[in-house]
Amino acid sequence: MAISRIALAVAATAMIAGGGAALARNPMVGGAAMYETRNIVENAANSKDHTTLVAAVKAAGLVDTLASPGPFTVFAPTNDAFAKLPAGTVDTLLKPESKAALTGVLTYHVVPGRLTAADIAAQAKANGGKAVLTTVQGGTITVWEKDGAWYVSDANGGKAKIAPADVIQSNGVIHVIDAVLLPA
Repeated sequence: MAISRIALAVAATAMIAGGGAALARNPMVGGAAMYETRNIVENAANSKDHTTLVAAVKAAGLVDTLASPGPFTVFAPTNDAFAKLPAGTVDTLLKPESKAALTGVLTYHVVPGRLTAADIAAQAKANGGKAVLTTVQGGTITVWEKDGAWYVSDANGGKAKIAPADVIQSNGVIHVIDAVLLPA
C-alpha cells in the first residue's frame, strides 16, 4: 500500500511539474502572457514593458520583417532600457530622418536563427565562456555568464543583463534585456 501511495505521489508530482512546464512556455512579460503560437511582433505588442521597442520597430518599418517566418533571436530592450539612453536619444531616433540610424540600432539586437539560452550557453562553453553572435545589422554582440546570470555586450563595451531568456515565439525567441545595445 505504501508503494502505491508513493507511485501516486510521484505521478501527481510529474503531472504538476508538466503543468508548470506548460506555464513556463508562456511566460509573463510586461504583464502579458507570451504565446509560442504568436510571432515576435504580436507578443511584443502586448508587453507593457516593450512599448518603446514596438514604436521603434514601427518607425523603422521592421514590423513585416519581424512578423515573417524568420526565425530570429531578438535581444529585446525594455522601456526602462531605452530610458537609460541620454535624454532626447529615443525622440531623435524615432524621427523619420533618423530611420536609417534607428534601423541599425534595432537590427543590432537581432540575430538570424532561433538561439535558445541552451544554444547560446553551448556556444559560450565551446568558445572559452563567450558566445560571439553576428547580428542582422552586421556587427557582433557577445553573450557571457557571470555569477549565474547571463549578459550581452555590444561593440562599445556596453552590457545588458538577460532576464527573462527563452521567450519562445512562432518565428523565433526573445531574450529580454535591461539596456539598449549600440553598434560601433
